[in-house]
Amino acid sequence: MAAGLVSSPVAGGGGPRLLVRLRRALRVRHYSRRTEQAYVGWVRRYVRFCGLRHPAELGERDVERFLTSLAVERGVSGSTQNQAFAALLFLYDAVLGRPLGSCTGLIRAKGTVRVPVVLSRAEVGAILAEMRGVPALVAALLYGSGLRLLEALQLRVKDIDFERREIIVRSGKGDRDRRTMLPEVLMGPLGRQLDARRIEHEADRRSGAGRVALPLGLARKLPGASGEWAWQWVFGAMREHKSEGTGERRRHHLHETVVQRAFREALRRTGIPKRATCHTLRHSFATHLLEDGYNIRAVQELLGHRDVSTTMIYTHILNRDGRGVRSPMDRLVTPGPQTTLRGPLPPNRRLRSPPIPPV
Repeated sequence: MAAGLVSSPVAGGGGPRLLVRLRRALRVRHYSRRTEQAYVGWVRRYVRFCGLRHPAELGERDVERFLTSLAVERGVSGSTQNQAFAALLFLYDAVLGRPLGSCTGLIRAKGTVRVPVVLSRAEVGAILAEMRGVPALVAALLYGSGLRLLEALQLRVKDIDFERREIIVRSGKGDRDRRTMLPEVLMGPLGRQLDARRIEHEADRRSGAGRVALPLGLARKLPGASGEWAWQWVFGAMREHKSEGTGERRRHHLHETVVQRAFREALRRTGIPKRATCHTLRHSFATHLLEDGYNIRAVQELLGHRDVSTTMIYTHILNRDGRGVRSPMDRLVTPGPQTTLRGPLPPNRRLRSPPIPPV
């Protein structure tokens, strides 16, 4: 019921439904599918909050009430509230043609800056050792090349350059391309994965399938490219599907939940007490490169950050805090069974290690 009302035509007209217009406006501006899903979800919640009234009948005060309720009643983070605000700004500006004025009564959630979770090298090795098959290879690429999960799963055969030992990331975050390293230790496993995919692709072609979705307008410019080997996914899904538009039998790339489940299970088996995810491997990649002394600008390019300030957050989680600083306590106290100050001290001045509190 709610979905139908949310998708109803704009009041007073019989044009396309609202969410169809919203999706069209996002796609013509080349927003990512993830952003599209998020914006559509926030518009649905907004309409439900306002009693299923059409957004064209609502205004700034309704937007204020909705966003304030997110902060006060639901306690969302500042970034979540800002995403909802951005979705509604886009809706009124790009879809309804009525930009929002100033929302002076808006109560914003308090913004927070959090340090990312980072795994040690030993912890990364322990997790990867617990993974098997394609998910293990994908996870190794996340750590070895600094890829985001979807960037790894959306790699195509033509994006792997074994001679130059590099990976080309196409249309990454912000719709930007970049190059990153291909670890030498992964060249063998990745080559075997491509051999297996080649056999699978040839079997698909013989059965009348073997096609994949192409980006943007390439399907019109290169109508036969979707069946070519160079455009196939490196990590293909197990099953085929039929394209809604053409009815072609296609193979999607491996779904991200397959790797996420395998990573969570491996983390559980290792017993590592950290709230780590697949994205933690990318954080660990950046941190370990900085620990090895690589220039932060080089790390910025490998990660695909637009601004170096985004990369700077990893300097705050290095063992030496990015500045070579050592705690004065480490210079004062000599670690050992009976912790003592450096230099000769009378027996009654010996320092003992504090007792370990019970867990």
